[in-house]
Amino acid sequence: MRPLRLLAAVTGSPRLLAAAPRTGTAPVHVPPDSLSGAGGTAPAPGRPSSRTRLRAWAELLRVSALFTVPGDALAGAAATGRRPGRGTALAVGASLCLYEAGMALNDWADREEDAVDRPHRPIPSGRVAPGAALAAAGALTAAGLALAARAGRPALAVASGLAATVWAYDLRLKHTRLGPAAMASARALDLLLGATATAGAAGTHAAPGPAGAHPPSAALPAALALGAHTYAVTAVSRHEVQGGSTAAPLAALAGVAGLGAAALRGRPAHGEPSPAPATGTLLLPAFVAAYLRTAAVPLLHAALNPSPPLTRRAVGGGIRAMIPLQATLAARAGSPLVGLAAMGLVPLARALSRKVSPT
Repeated sequence: MRPLRLLAAVTGSPRLLAAAPRTGTAPVHVPPDSLSGAGGTAPAPGRPSSRTRLRAWAELLRVSALFTVPGDALAGAAATGRRPGRGTALAVGASLCLYEAGMALNDWADREEDAVDRPHRPIPSGRVAPGAALAAAGALTAAGLALAARAGRPALAVASGLAATVWAYDLRLKHTRLGPAAMASARALDLLLGATATAGAAGTHAAPGPAGAHPPSAALPAALALGAHTYAVTAVSRHEVQGGSTAAPLAALAGVAGLGAAALRGRPAHGEPSPAPATGTLLLPAFVAAYLRTAAVPLLHAALNPSPPLTRRAVGGGIRAMIPLQATLAARAGSPLVGLAAMGLVPLARALSRKVSPT
């Protein structure tokens, strides 16, 4: 073998192989595109593709859980007896930003713990830099508050309380006894944000619904119901890594059953607007059934076998069950069609959760 071909064989260089003459054979032509990326420039070694980076951020932000957020504002708007309007849209945008800020901040705060328990997460696996996650949390928080400010000062005040609760939970309260209560408060404030923003725009943008107009305080019973569900799911989520808890899913199952039964009562709670008699009578039981099926079944499985996979499945079911619960609250407040619109997000949430876990 000639020296040039020997060097090419050792180094594996395609250019040397192309240049080295072979006895009785014409030189091999190597196209430039086979040696480099588009435009003849080799990609930077070790740099992930755009698709890989996008998936890492989707996992960090848990985008499949995003579809559980708009229903908070819709249920809040329904509780005020007004149709969704400009203020509701601003509340949805603010809620989405603040929710994603919480997701990014959560993984930043848990980066050392995740390095041991969940090394596949975007930050411990090196796919997202910790500083980038923290910067995203700050930017999303600012964007959420800016959107809420456009809905009026009362909406900004509620959004500020929501943002403070999110940051306090992620940075301090998560691993304390106050953790589930803080998470429940955040969801309740999110629904109240929708009510406050919708009522604030009532003068020119939000028309009264069939049940008449009510102050934002009328949304408090719905906010407490959503907060109770969130508390139960958060309590179960504390065992999703190690498993082993039967009490948490059993307690959550009892809470879910109680919320379903309360939604089907003949008389609304004090201060809660009455539902529209026709469509509300038809859709409300369907929404409650969807809520119980989505949340109760995986909780029962986790109670019978508290393994980490079944516990995580129960948490995921509890998160997705927020959508039919929001629809239930909207129908009970007299806006079954708003609840039906919220239910339209269920297929999207289910499809995306198969690709990106909501937990």
